[in-house]
Amino acid sequence: MIRSLLCTLALIFSAAVAHAEDTYPSRPIKIVLPFAAGGGTDTVARVLAQQLTKQMGVSVVVENKAGANGNVGAEAASRAQPDGYTLLYNTSFIVTNPWLYQKLSYDPVADFEPVLLIAKVPLVLVVHPSVPAKTLNEFIAYARANPGKLSYASSGIGGSTHLANLLFQRAAGIDAVHVAYRGGGPALNDVMAGAVQFYMDTVNTSLPQIKAGNVRALAVTSLNRLRDLPDVPTISETVQPNFEVVSWQGLAVPAKTPPAIIVRLQQEFSRALKDPTVRERLAAQSAEPVGSTTAEYISFLEQERALWGETIRAAQVRLE
Repeated sequence: MIRSLLCTLALIFSAAVAHAEDTYPSRPIKIVLPFAAGGGTDTVARVLAQQLTKQMGVSVVVENKAGANGNVGAEAASRAQPDGYTLLYNTSFIVTNPWLYQKLSYDPVADFEPVLLIAKVPLVLVVHPSVPAKTLNEFIAYARANPGKLSYASSGIGGSTHLANLLFQRAAGIDAVHVAYRGGGPALNDVMAGAVQFYMDTVNTSLPQIKAGNVRALAVTSLNRLRDLPDVPTISETVQPNFEVVSWQGLAVPAKTPPAIIVRLQQEFSRALKDPTVRERLAAQSAEPVGSTTAEYISFLEQERALWGETIRAAQVRLE
């Protein structure tokens, strides 16, 4: 009787799970964003949430859980039920934080299932107008002639604007002093004020100041030149072939989320990224929509994990 009862319960549970997957989604979906509202990543996430609400027939909302370089939001998402109703909107912190922190309250690999790579945002090397260099090669020569005398800003230790600069300096053979800020806004403000000489910033943030002449753009980190900055060369064409560093955004779900739901989410986000209005709004943020397959995203994460692990170890960057 006990065996019969257990088998019956198992069949009921399996049927309930299958029904839940078939009717997914049937209630609001929450996208956990581990950063403050108002930034470029937040803007892209909210554009997608609006489109997904139209597509999926349920409310899709963004919940900001900022703190500890993405760790607060990631921990919260890792503890959510793996039912497709709590998603993690992740950036590169998901692959860099294991190298930066001695201990994390979640496992970026074991606690999540990747869904897709959403978008890429190139970075741009900007300098204060007082820097006596009009081109990237002139800047490199100037920095080499003044080792340790120039300073560069970042939006925080271990973030993309910091690590991209480390890669660039290693490729260019220069040495400068790092000045970390709490966010990209204060960092860019001090570059414009001349308190620091250069900064590797996301294009969407710096572009208005470049056009206003408050900073000078010397190079971009994408493989190809940008539509908005056609006269600014890439680092790949000037310093190191195939050099590419971008600020990227992706989606993950808690581990053990049913495969059918992961497939559905990948399809819905990819469809949203093809919408003309979404693409136009992302272009305004200098964000390149990707919409990868899940397999492609898994491969991308592995490559990024290896790249930044080696970079962080070589630079001996650590956070507590």
